[in-house]
Amino acid sequence: MNATIARLALQALIGSRRFWLLLIFPIGLAALVVLIRVLTDDQVAAWETLDGMGPSLVLPLLALIAASSVMGPEVDDGSIVYLLAKPISRHSVALSKYLVAVAAVLTVGTLPILLVGIVVRTDEPSMSVALWVSTVVSGIVYTALFLALSTLSRHAVVFGLLYILIWEGTLGSIFSGIATLSVAQWGQRVGQELDSAISNSDLALWWALLASVAATVGAVWFAGDRLRSFSFQGDE
Repeated sequence: MNATIARLALQALIGSRRFWLLLIFPIGLAALVVLIRVLTDDQVAAWETLDGMGPSLVLPLLALIAASSVMGPEVDDGSIVYLLAKPISRHSVALSKYLVAVAAVLTVGTLPILLVGIVVRTDEPSMSVALWVSTVVSGIVYTALFLALSTLSRHAVVFGLLYILIWEGTLGSIFSGIATLSVAQWGQRVGQELDSAISNSDLALWWALLASVAATVGAVWFAGDRLRSFSFQGDE
């Protein structure tokens, strides 16, 4: 990890308008869940809203925004080549940017889910902890995948949205076999070990863990390797 690169990535994230979008999603979800809990006095409905929208919609959107904010602008305008002109390992650049993005996702995205879950299900705190663990696993993987995507295409946000809505959303709810290659399902399977109430996934735990680690490491490595292909004329 390079501290200077990480600082620049953090500045890019905080200074971007996308950062404020990063805050809207968890705040909106928390407000909606609390509102349902207060107005209906139905903790089950409130929990289902949190469990249904948090891991599969809000979290991947946060990861997409964070990853594209730390990497995307430099790739889009071609300024990344001036950074890469310095004698810095490309994989160090990718890793530094990834760590900043994933720290933002885990702080802004997963902690609110934990806190709201505890408030909503005061009778079952273990469910909130299990859900939080599942979102941590998914958030780590999502951020790595979207970081790699940001180095691959200038339309990373569009492709990322299609992936979230079609693969993780529509297809994942229709075909049970998609779960094998679903980031959200990997996370849920890990969380299921702490409390079986959050998921009824029949995935093998070893597969969920192995796939999560392999996807994360592979995506960050790919991002670093992809940076090696940039030239001073930019990359199309």
